[in-house]
Amino acid sequence: MDMSDTSHHSDHLPVTTIAEDRTGCTPKEAPATGHIIWLASYPKSGNTWFRAFLANYLREADHPVDINRLGGGPIASARMMFDDEAGVKASELTVDEIERWRPRVYEQISAACTSPLFMKIHDAYTYNAQGEPLMSKAATQGVLYFVRNPLDVAVSYTHHAAAEIDSIIALMGDSATSMVGHPKRLFNQLRQRLLSWSDHVLSWVDEPGLRVHVMRYEDMQLRPFETFRDAVTFVDLPDDAERIERAIAHASFEVLRGQEVEKAFQEKTFRAESFFRKGKIGSWREVLTREQVERLIADHGDVMRRFGYLTSTGELVY
Repeated sequence: MDMSDTSHHSDHLPVTTIAEDRTGCTPKEAPATGHIIWLASYPKSGNTWFRAFLANYLREADHPVDINRLGGGPIASARMMFDDEAGVKASELTVDEIERWRPRVYEQISAACTSPLFMKIHDAYTYNAQGEPLMSKAATQGVLYFVRNPLDVAVSYTHHAAAEIDSIIALMGDSATSMVGHPKRLFNQLRQRLLSWSDHVLSWVDEPGLRVHVMRYEDMQLRPFETFRDAVTFVDLPDDAERIERAIAHASFEVLRGQEVEKAFQEKTFRAESFFRKGKIGSWREVLTREQVERLIADHGDVMRRFGYLTSTGELVY
């Protein structure tokens, strides 16, 4: 199953005080590896919310960062970034050829950095035909993985894609799901293999050799200071309580939604009415039928239990 996505991400986060370039990191003469920190998630799981927090934390401004300048480098699937780094246009390559090159592209980007580069990604952690992970471990410093109750993901993704909820539930259970994978259409992003929701989660958190920190969307809401502080320390940023609290306030849902109403959000798909819609835990209870809930549990029950969305006796949490 293919889901088209027309959003793009082109700003860059000033992790260090330098002139901004396309990768958002410090150029250096001697090569280095292992500087990318992947901000990984299935769509609609809190990735953009964390990016807003991170932008506010790093910039330390006395006012919220513009939602259209969150930065962090392009999304990992950005076609323009691939074209620039590979030296060949993705439009001239097959999907298999693109995936053969993607590990080298990330290694090259990492080698140009002297400081961490936070890069958003929606791909599952998958391998190319040569047996290499697309997200090269040599380029990787660590992973922040964002997970959310799949029942709420289904509702949020339905609004984001302006699709029928049953089709989104089917997509979430399909191990062949990808985004922007249509072979006869040119997108501003490369194909992203999502797999099923469960497979996406496990592909990242159970991958050997990756340093992964999991952030639950629900903890970001219910235990914000502890949850964001754990992320800050995981990526070796200063553990500054006042700075963390201010960044949380500047990245609150009310602030983000208010900015979107005032100036629109460039990452919103043209189909969706808004990007920051409700941000509510348990919204599935107002939307999903019993049959839809049962299907999601049948597809994802094991992973839901593992991450605290389903008790051992089958009771739903959140």
